[in-house]
Amino acid sequence: MNEETDWHPTACNLCYANCGVLVQVDRESGDILKVRGDKQHPASKGYVCNKAARINFYQKGKDRLDSPLKRTPDGDFEQIGWDQAIAEIASRLSEIKINHGGDKIFYYGGGGQGNHVGGSYSQPLRRFLGMKYQSNALAQEKTGLAWMNARMIGGGWHGDFENCDVGIIIGKNPWQSNSLQRARVLMKELSKNPDRTLIVFDPRRTETAQMADIHLAVKPGTDVWCLAAILGFLVQNDKVDLDWIERRTVGYERILRQLKKVPIQDYAAFAGISMEQIESAAECISSTNKVAVYEDLGVEMSPYSTLCSYLNILLFVLPGAYDTEGGTHIPQGLGNILAGDLAHEDDDGYEFDRARSPVTGARLIQGLTPCNSIPEEILSDHPDRFRGMIVESANPVHSLADTKRFLEAFEALELVVVIDVAMTETARVADYVLPASSQYEKSEGTFFPAEFPENFFHLRAPVLDPLPGTLSEAEIYARLLEELDGAPTVAYEELKVAAEAGLGEFSQKIGEAMSSNPEVAGSLPYLLYRTLGPSLPYANAEAASIWGLCQSFVMRHADQVRAAGFEGEGPELGNALFRGLLDNPSGSVISKTELGHPSQWPKERGKIQLRVSEMNDELDSLSHYKMPERSREFPLLLCAGERRSYTANTIIRDPKWMKSNNPSCLSVNPVDARRFGLKEAGRAILVSKRGRAEILVELDDRIQEGSVSLPNGLGLVYPNEKEKLERFGVHLNELTDLEDRDPWVGTPYHKHVRVRLEKIETSG
Repeated sequence: MNEETDWHPTACNLCYANCGVLVQVDRESGDILKVRGDKQHPASKGYVCNKAARINFYQKGKDRLDSPLKRTPDGDFEQIGWDQAIAEIASRLSEIKINHGGDKIFYYGGGGQGNHVGGSYSQPLRRFLGMKYQSNALAQEKTGLAWMNARMIGGGWHGDFENCDVGIIIGKNPWQSNSLQRARVLMKELSKNPDRTLIVFDPRRTETAQMADIHLAVKPGTDVWCLAAILGFLVQNDKVDLDWIERRTVGYERILRQLKKVPIQDYAAFAGISMEQIESAAECISSTNKVAVYEDLGVEMSPYSTLCSYLNILLFVLPGAYDTEGGTHIPQGLGNILAGDLAHEDDDGYEFDRARSPVTGARLIQGLTPCNSIPEEILSDHPDRFRGMIVESANPVHSLADTKRFLEAFEALELVVVIDVAMTETARVADYVLPASSQYEKSEGTFFPAEFPENFFHLRAPVLDPLPGTLSEAEIYARLLEELDGAPTVAYEELKVAAEAGLGEFSQKIGEAMSSNPEVAGSLPYLLYRTLGPSLPYANAEAASIWGLCQSFVMRHADQVRAAGFEGEGPELGNALFRGLLDNPSGSVISKTELGHPSQWPKERGKIQLRVSEMNDELDSLSHYKMPERSREFPLLLCAGERRSYTANTIIRDPKWMKSNNPSCLSVNPVDARRFGLKEAGRAILVSKRGRAEILVELDDRIQEGSVSLPNGLGLVYPNEKEKLERFGVHLNELTDLEDRDPWVGTPYHKHVRVRLEKIETSG
């Protein structure tokens, strides 16, 4: 192996930043040997955190799957061949469609962490079967934000932390959770520059909070009152850019009247924040139009989460810090993940005609069924209840609230098919388990990062051969569609020949096929995979669907794509963009957007909408100071899912990846520890209304009294040294309750779980 040349560009898959990395691999063993930052990556620029070095634990887990599995009558699994698996699953899916309708088959996934391209190939199968409903992890995290984005701005927004004067972090610890590009570098730059201000909302004194100029250590769950107090101070002291608001927004009258009446001191006191801090934060925000905001799960999984998202947008709108350098923008990414979708509004600004789930009538934001509603959509005698489920690159039994209820729901389904890399907790309750190639064994792409004015996309070619016995999601879905006779009737060989001749000729031929056969458009990902895929360089067959995204992207943003250096018109420009992605394995800048570009503003209005009547009504309700109450039975609040140095999402299942002997310690304030008779490294029982868990105690004065915290990514069942299944760490969702959720979009209160501690009495 040549130390200097045998490095292959790819990306870390442990958070949605997907930082570019270079890896050395052993193709024979399928191991990733070494990892380092990729300086050629257009966004991360060589930056990686400590977690990236551990990605081989994902690639080489003991419970990786290498053969299709079928559940036997005794509840065990038997290995079967791919032909049998595809035939039987297709037959079972067809049976549900005939007996109940295809809309009774529910799809969950299509975007496991770092694993996004494969999900696009499910669309033709879902369309053919008539599958109408779907969900994924976004529906327990980001749908409140997406709902506000669509109604107010017109797209998912991003704060320019590289150039801001004021950076505001709400409910997030980028030092550990990253997600921002070059997160630790950015936080250091902000904190060390005396001319810039870092404001952090967080009940805990996290690593990021310790760096802040202003740490707003709100009482857990009270972020919304703190936000309202700051915004109220701005309005009541004439520290908003009223001229800009009148010119660039609509529907601002009611919210300004509401903020004029906010009892600032009372709200601040309820949130546990001093008036001095409220004034300091407000003065910083009002002093500039370079305000960058980032919100994350700390508020998105807490009470009043959707209202928080509404108020967070006001933080940069009221000072006129939108579409400005160092302010906030709508990035032009290949896919705007958090753009949301619009329904109609009546004359009073209330939404109607929103698509809803069939049993509970839950709002479908971005077409996603709220995760906390899924069991209710199954465990019902309603004629439209879900009867079958396809789960891809996801582990809902473990990662969604109230595991017990999800297990009941899965047991009630007529068919569960899981497509995944490993034998997950969800796979263990499936009827069929199909082994997928890993993210490093097939083409993948980076969809979440959002930058301005330059936006990028990283198309990642495989760096390892697929594990024998596995197939990519693209191949699995293609075989299922073919088994069901759902593939469109076209001249496949003619299209393959055109693809071999070049993208120009292929574009012409596929255009002709779409014009002559309406089935083609609905089955386009499948058709691209079977015709264009085999001709793509660098073993990039699964990248074929990205060609379609490129063509769609240039139809909307042609001038911005050309500004990034690509040439051509129409399909020619789309082809140029696609070639650029294929030929730049470290990622490519795909668009450049100037300040003031029309794409930054809602298309219909051309102005930001500040009237969202549902949120305006809820803002009025804050004066009642209503929150999920603690009780004598459950006097503590658990933050379920903290990121620590060696915790991440659950796609890495082997606990050895964590450089910690006790990664699942419960953080407890020393005052509470004394109250409950607990000591450092002592054991206790953590109890919620849904479950209990034995835990190891860690004293931490950075956490507030009355609060406790557990890390995410643990509680997985994994083979131990003796190859026997063992649970490692605390399974958080045996403690959470799906009924504790946002009333608007159904996101769970993972950061606000009511619990108590019980001391374990020891003899002697």
